[in-house]
Amino acid sequence: MKLVINLPAYNEEKKIGLTIRKIPRVIAGIDEVFVQVIDDGSRDRTVQVAREAGADFIFSQKVNRGIGATFQTAAEKALENGADIMVNIDADGQFNPNDIEKIIEPILNGKADLVSAGRFSGKKAKNMPKVKKWLNYIAAWIIGKFIGYKIEDLTCGFRAYSRETLLRLNPIGGFTYTQETIIDAIGKNLKVYWIPVEVTYFEGRKSRVVKSVFTYVNNSVRLILKAVRDVRPMRFFGGPGIILILVSLGLFGYFAVRYFQNFKITPFRNILLLAAFLFIVGIQFVVFAFIADMIKSTRKIIEDQMYLTKKEKYKNRVSDRSFQEKL
Repeated sequence: MKLVINLPAYNEEKKIGLTIRKIPRVIAGIDEVFVQVIDDGSRDRTVQVAREAGADFIFSQKVNRGIGATFQTAAEKALENGADIMVNIDADGQFNPNDIEKIIEPILNGKADLVSAGRFSGKKAKNMPKVKKWLNYIAAWIIGKFIGYKIEDLTCGFRAYSRETLLRLNPIGGFTYTQETIIDAIGKNLKVYWIPVEVTYFEGRKSRVVKSVFTYVNNSVRLILKAVRDVRPMRFFGGPGIILILVSLGLFGYFAVRYFQNFKITPFRNILLLAAFLFIVGIQFVVFAFIADMIKSTRKIIEDQMYLTKKEKYKNRVSDRSFQEKL
């Protein structure tokens, strides 16, 4: 059983060395532990510090591509290096590396395919900005209700992925990957689990994702809507369509009652027009739902083929501690 612990890093020379040294190299149920660093175009000594601290694999991207693209690279490299499990953890020491053992336990026991750290179900996150906390709460609740799955933490990056999950997931978001992978995993009937952990938000820490609340919300809403649209298309389009049709029928009924009282259309013309408009729009949404569902079926066939291709591609990959590569 081979575990690859991945650290995405961008200008983390001050803390990445200490984080790597804290990573446990002996874990129950694991035969080999490797540390992998994906350098996202750092302009400081991140790579040198990571190498000196004992990182086994270091892959450098020439430019800063963002954490979404960096996660894609991390998953590919972990599969290439023969990972049975990949754990993604921040390089700045925000999470305790000793929690890695309990994060991977549900995967080792066959209870989960993807395990996320839960920052809200256990101890309180120290110094976590209230805005970020409540945005996560609201988004997790809305998405959970929509796709029918209780989501405890939607945006935490400290996660463990089984090999099967890495092969199945196909994240495409460049902005981030945290929300999208949770929704995608649930949509593919993978078992998602949350483990409470302690997290510390250091004073002066700058998020690589949240440059401003408006930008974060805007990008997150667009990404989540796209992901939910692909996972639950019938509910995404069909739900609003049915509601609009029912409202239009109610308005038609109201118009009919008033019309047969005096057989005059003019006083209730606006109600009739509104009912007709809502009915047409509702029908269009229902049609969109069926079209989107057909696209989902086609996408599933394509993704199944991609899964088999990736499974064959990474079948005989063997880790080599001396192997390093620049993209």
